[in-house]
Amino acid sequence: MEVYPAIDLMSGKAVRLYKGRKDKVRVYGDPVEIAQRFAEFVDKIHVVDLDGAFEGFPKNLDVVGRIIQETGLRVQLGGGLRSYEAIAKAYEIGVENAIIGTKAFDIAFLERITQDFEGITVSLDSRGGRIAVKGWVESGLDVKAAYGILKEYVDRFIYTSVERDGTLTGIEEIERFWGNEEFIYAGGVSHIDDLRKLREIGFSGVIVGKALYEGLVSLEELLEVARCLRRE
Repeated sequence: MEVYPAIDLMSGKAVRLYKGRKDKVRVYGDPVEIAQRFAEFVDKIHVVDLDGAFEGFPKNLDVVGRIIQETGLRVQLGGGLRSYEAIAKAYEIGVENAIIGTKAFDIAFLERITQDFEGITVSLDSRGGRIAVKGWVESGLDVKAAYGILKEYVDRFIYTSVERDGTLTGIEEIERFWGNEEFIYAGGVSHIDDLRKLREIGFSGVIVGKALYEGLVSLEELLEVARCLRRE
């Protein structure tokens, strides 16, 4: 079980949204300073360009670049990566995994980028068991059906429970529907026991944001539990 501390970016600041709503935002400060604190414990973090997610193209790549250069952290980045040029730029500044959501369902595009770039990751953003697209606003395809289509092209996924994201209400109850791909969970994590539940379900990693910022759990605690789960 891998733990990925999260930094969500909006207007150059580290923020968290409630259920993906940009009118429900809380600002936590300088993302580079936060990343530096995370770097004391981990070597990889999860970053989302929320402005990019809502506007359709990256808006905070300069901040992401600073995080990589000033902390040495490995970064998986999502938010607005909907063109070949945007993905190429993300890799150019040192991003390790480009995360795509909406655009993953353009199969010709997906085939092209997976041929040209390593580490492409697909985010399955789920609202009520259906894919939420375009900044988490519109609901579409069944999540399991979406996975069935996309697994032919990628082997790294993030499952985001949109309705739990930023709520601190605990993880979604979900039955495993994937195979041996790397499958990472995000949404509602609020307690170290959530990691044990996720491991039992079959997730290989977890993204944690608001619980860290609000002090409900510490990164040290989460990493210790993750180490124990890897030994089991």
